[in-house]
Amino acid sequence: MADYDLHHHGDVEVGGGLVDLAVNVRLPEPPAWLHKELADALTDLAAYPDASEATAAVAARHGRAVRDVLVTAGAAEAFTLLATAFRSLKAVVVHPQFTEPEAALRAAGHDVRRVLLSGDYELDPTLVPEDAELVFVGNPTNPTSVLHRASALRALARPGRLVVVDEAFLDAVPGEPESLAGEAVPGVAVIRSLTKTWGIAGLRAGYVLAEPSVIERLSAVQPPWSVSTLAARAVVACCRPAALEEAGRLALDAERDRENLVVGLEELGIKVLGAPRAPFVLVETPGADTLRLRLREAGYAVRRGDTFPGLSTDHLRVAVRSPEVTEGFLRALRNLRWPSDR
Repeated sequence: MADYDLHHHGDVEVGGGLVDLAVNVRLPEPPAWLHKELADALTDLAAYPDASEATAAVAARHGRAVRDVLVTAGAAEAFTLLATAFRSLKAVVVHPQFTEPEAALRAAGHDVRRVLLSGDYELDPTLVPEDAELVFVGNPTNPTSVLHRASALRALARPGRLVVVDEAFLDAVPGEPESLAGEAVPGVAVIRSLTKTWGIAGLRAGYVLAEPSVIERLSAVQPPWSVSTLAARAVVACCRPAALEEAGRLALDAERDRENLVVGLEELGIKVLGAPRAPFVLVETPGADTLRLRLREAGYAVRRGDTFPGLSTDHLRVAVRSPEVTEGFLRALRNLRWPSDR
């Protein structure tokens, strides 16, 4: 099995004054109303945190029972809890996808098997081994930006198996199609994150939706008070109707901006893979590893692709940004590919 740096993430690519197209957090900071919510909560920091209100807010937001919800310190904690609570199960990770699930599984002692998608990167449930008992899949998947059909995800479920669907970017897709968050599907756990839409990667706020027996096992291994007071307050605020409406508008903006990016890349002869639906795209071009370094010299950071199982040094992930940033990036890219056009 090829050796990949599973702990390499886009934040490693940024810094030094570079324009960031490597990290998939769209807002540079939380919106003003969320700033206020968090500032108002500072007076409560002397007390131990209580995530019960946040749990109820998530349940109401997705039409689930409170016992179906566990609020976590971001999606990353959820991966670790799952790997720890279900240590005895035969684990499979569908790649290319976010590498932290596999990293968490390996750290917990799992012998992980990989299912590698290719072509359009759409999920084929028949590729997952029948004896798999713990299956991780992203939707939409990072880094491919592909949105799998809900029917294909449901087809993975069967007695004796837990299917974990990472929906960290689903709220960035207009209308949240193909989501299983609002369905109590036996044997399916859904992970959500607030990081991507609301610019709070440093706060660590997310949650798991699953049947009560799964939530109970995760709760049993979750460290006490792992969800901070500020994270719990953010969960409540971001589940309110007004916030959900704003998230919908942001998703529409991201969709428009992604289409501009895709058109610009293809005009430059850079292949955009799959059918992107998330606020980032996966591209393939010969010598992408060298191109990434040249882009850094030109002031732009993009995410290398060769740390994702199933991808190579010919792949890059590019985050969707505003039209102004995208225009500057495409101009820099054109100058690198055709210097004589300057």
